Amino acid sequence: MKTSLEQSIATQRLTLNEVLADELRQTALSLVPHLQDVEQLDSELRALFANLEYCKYVYVLNPAGVQISSTINRYGADDEARGRDRSARPYVAHIHRPMPEAFKLSEAYISRNKKRPSLTAIQALFDAQGDCVGYLGVDFDIRDLPASEVMYEEPSQWRQIKGDPAIRQGLFTQERAESAMDQQIDTVLSVHEALMLDQGVHHFQIHFSSSRSIIWHVDDPFVYRLLTMEELSDSNICLAFPRRPYFKRAVVPPRAIGQILELFKGLRFADETVYLRSGSLNLVNGKIGLNFSCDGTHYLGFQEFIDKGLDFWFGGADFPQSTTNTQALELDLAKLDQVVETIAAQGCIRVNKLLYSYEKGKMPEAIQHLSNTEQRYVYHELKAVMDVYEGGVCGI
Repeated sequence: MKTSLEQSIATQRLTLNEVLADELRQTALSLVPHLQDVEQLDSELRALFANLEYCKYVYVLNPAGVQISSTINRYGADDEARGRDRSARPYVAHIHRPMPEAFKLSEAYISRNKKRPSLTAIQALFDAQGDCVGYLGVDFDIRDLPASEVMYEEPSQWRQIKGDPAIRQGLFTQERAESAMDQQIDTVLSVHEALMLDQGVHHFQIHFSSSRSIIWHVDDPFVYRLLTMEELSDSNICLAFPRRPYFKRAVVPPRAIGQILELFKGLRFADETVYLRSGSLNLVNGKIGLNFSCDGTHYLGFQEFIDKGLDFWFGGADFPQSTTNTQALELDLAKLDQVVETIAAQGCIRVNKLLYSYEKGKMPEAIQHLSNTEQRYVYHELKAVMDVYEGGVCGI
């Protein structure tokens, strides 16, 4: 069963809660009688420290989050920490609630001193009347904690990550410059196909704009190899790698590799402003990576990438109808919806160009004939269409 990042984290936290909660509850009972005697409190903490497996520091806070004990570690006690106000630290924030939680395991944070990912467990201390009279704090370095065997798995759905805003802002003032790889694109793509089919390469990243490629080989998967244009333009490069059968863990069928590379080529040359800068393929998880000139990056399954084809990016795609509500009921919505459909059919990249121009106050030619209200309606409808693809497939 695949495990999401959230599920993996939740499983690990559940394991830690089970390990820590009962132990700290018992520990807390022995501390309450000594809260008014700091030296005796430190002595109790030293004795308890040996029983608190995995921890790095222990200390006691008053109800306001101010430390009353020393900070105890394996090497002794730091009495200068007495009086330290920890109330603003993330792991103490919950103590200001009207009803304090008996036990709380913090979210992970970076420690101030060691700059290490850490967790803090806070156990409330209650007197005989049930009133909260303080807190036991126990700090842990994450690397010292018992780990679960649950492994996070990359989600399969299309993911889009927007890039550098400075690049997006100047996108339409730039134009693709022909690279050395562009001039020999067919040779380069054929070399990559051969490396995957016959020479044991299971993952590659092709950087079209900078004319280089990075590959990973099944015989040495922990090391990447950088191939320059001089090497990629020579088909003899295939002789530099041992012949290997098609990788048995591959989920991408051999015939699909050529289709994927052809689509990379199409995305590289189809538009002179928004174009593919780099593309990657992993045979094991079947993921495609695309980085465009707008610095938007996309990760999607290989079959979805093939099925979408170039029409999705540059025209002819079937876009879902928007359900955006409008108060401008007097508008001719049938006419405007036709305008939206016509623009959407030109492809998501051109739609994003229109949205970008409109947002920058440069009226796109496609909607110049409309009134201001109609222009706003078309803009919001197209914006809603792009939101279906997580904010615009080119990350603009």
